[in-house]
Amino acid sequence: MSSEKDHNQANIQATLIRSRLRRVPRYRTMFSSLFHYPRYSVYWSKADPVPSFISRDWKGHEERHKEALRKLAVTDTSFPMPKEVYEDPDVTGKNRYKYFERPFLPFYQQMPFNVVFASTRAEPYTFPPPSTKYLPIPSKYTVGTQTDYRDAEVQTDPYSPEYIVCQDSIPELLTLATLTWGRGLPAGQAEVEMIERAREKRAWEATLPPLSDTSQFEKRRRRMNAMERKEWAFREQEIEKLQEIRLEVLKELLKKRDENQNEVNMACLNAQWSKLQEVKEAKLAQIHHTHVSAIRKLLGKGKNIEGKLERRNIIKDYSDYASQVYGPLSRLGRFTDNNSEDFVVKNHYLNTYEGLVELESCLPDFVTQPRIRPPEPKVTTTKDGFLKRAARMDHELAEVHKALLEKKNKGLEAKKPMRFLQRKPIPQPRLPTPTLEMNSNEEEDIEMAVIYLQKLLRGRVVQNMMFEGKEKRLELIQELRTSHALQEEDRLVKKAEKQVTLALQRQRNLHEHKVSLVENHLAGLEGWVLADMFDFLSKELVRLQEERRVHALSMLAERQRRMREAEESGRRQVEERRLQEEDQIFKEVIKVHQSTVTSYLEDIILNTEENTAEEQARAEIEKMAQEINDIAYEMESRRTQLQSEEIVAELVYSFLIPELQKDFVKEKVRNAQQKHILAAHQVIHRHTEDMLQKHCVEQQQASDTELLEGETENEQNS
Repeated sequence: MSSEKDHNQANIQATLIRSRLRRVPRYRTMFSSLFHYPRYSVYWSKADPVPSFISRDWKGHEERHKEALRKLAVTDTSFPMPKEVYEDPDVTGKNRYKYFERPFLPFYQQMPFNVVFASTRAEPYTFPPPSTKYLPIPSKYTVGTQTDYRDAEVQTDPYSPEYIVCQDSIPELLTLATLTWGRGLPAGQAEVEMIERAREKRAWEATLPPLSDTSQFEKRRRRMNAMERKEWAFREQEIEKLQEIRLEVLKELLKKRDENQNEVNMACLNAQWSKLQEVKEAKLAQIHHTHVSAIRKLLGKGKNIEGKLERRNIIKDYSDYASQVYGPLSRLGRFTDNNSEDFVVKNHYLNTYEGLVELESCLPDFVTQPRIRPPEPKVTTTKDGFLKRAARMDHELAEVHKALLEKKNKGLEAKKPMRFLQRKPIPQPRLPTPTLEMNSNEEEDIEMAVIYLQKLLRGRVVQNMMFEGKEKRLELIQELRTSHALQEEDRLVKKAEKQVTLALQRQRNLHEHKVSLVENHLAGLEGWVLADMFDFLSKELVRLQEERRVHALSMLAERQRRMREAEESGRRQVEERRLQEEDQIFKEVIKVHQSTVTSYLEDIILNTEENTAEEQARAEIEKMAQEINDIAYEMESRRTQLQSEEIVAELVYSFLIPELQKDFVKEKVRNAQQKHILAAHQVIHRHTEDMLQKHCVEQQQASDTELLEGETENEQNS
């Protein structure tokens, strides 16, 4: 059956399993086959196949049995729980092996799987003689132990002993039973304040009147209400503190979110800028390549303006080290580095680690452990104390070099000012060089055809001149052809002169050959010096270009930084303005709410006042109407026929007379307004007629002017 050892072994295998290694591709070098630009990276996956709520600790069969009994005792209180019997920790006896095991900490020192340390060769160490001043160190000592009773590894909560509460006593410590380790314990400032408040409340409850005393029931109720208000005020303070803390946390989260968003935006902007820079550099490289190609074509055309076809000069090609024979161009289909892998050195001693170790072991000691000897001082004097010739020569050369440097660094003397005015001659201007401007390829072709025709005509003229000369001296030529042979002696003289001439020619050719060899050697040396100089100048040019490019990039980066600072300041100003607007909006909303509440309260108060006044007025009117009715009924009972007729006459008079007066006044006002209305109508009609006549006259004048202008234009055109 499985044991704790098997459990630990399986746990280690699960930790060291290679399936948790994940290959993450690199998108920039996804299709690369170079070892220094890998296609992917290996990462250790943090995903654990075992859920976090499952414990990795070993639980034996006995421990599982005890846990089952413990759960049964919780559900069934009548179940007798067996007592735990702890094993005697016999450290020096049979259980000694349990306390002498080094603790296992997996991955305490993380080491890659493919690390191989190189073997180092050190010289044998010679131990110094033992000192009698210090005591000898024992040969055996304890390295480290790990027991089952350590608080840091085993114990989770502090031990709480069992207790028994006496009758009619409530210990203060039991009021803190809700506090557990990690949740209130060890006690902090908040827990101490809570304990003090609980003590004060218990002391206050002790001072309250008893419930059996009915005479002080009202006093008890008032004190309880006061305490309840005090507790509610304290609770409101706690809620406000919690709200403030939450508000601070929310502000921090918002600030962090803004910072993260700014970082993301900056990363996006940098990536976009880098992409645009790459596109720009690629376009510049393409333009430069096109420019070089066009310049090369123009130079080729400039060398052969007339369009002559020349044969290949093999001697010139092989004598010129810059020709296609020695340095063929790749654009012409010749690649000098073809099959270059055939010349790659493939050696076991250079490509493998074992070969390198073997090669290193074959090397002598002075290679791996170099010995540097200090230089000996240079002796510049002889045995007799005289200075050597080489030292004297070095001293003279140093003085000459110093004098040359002084002369070189010495500034030019300023020219003395002229005492009298002098006339500077004005050089004669050069005549302008005639240039032929060609607008198209057709004109260029016509020009080439004209040049070719000129060549033909000049050649024909030379042929005609030669033919005319031959015709003029034809008789002399025939005489020379038919002349008699020379004498024998003259022939011998001529033959000797011929041999001398041939010997001189051979000597001259030999001398020219020697001179050509010397010139070739000198030209080779000059070419080597010029090649080195041109190489140095080209490298300097590349360095200067790179330096200027780096300077331009730094200036662009500085400009970009300033632009970003300006944008950031603009965004900050916009944000501040927006915050001010939000504050103003919040104030306006609060003001509107306050005005709404005020108007609502005013409406309620006014409606209440109106209802109250209406009720009071209705009551007073009903009361007065009742009194008037009583008086009227009493007067009605005492009134005679004559009094009734007088009352009716007064009522009729009070209704009819005011209506007649009102109609009379209205008629009087209408008659007074009628004359003013007629006068206004006359004035308005007269004014409108004048305006219409004036408008007609202006239109007639405008039409006359337009007719006159049209007639004048027609006359001018004719």
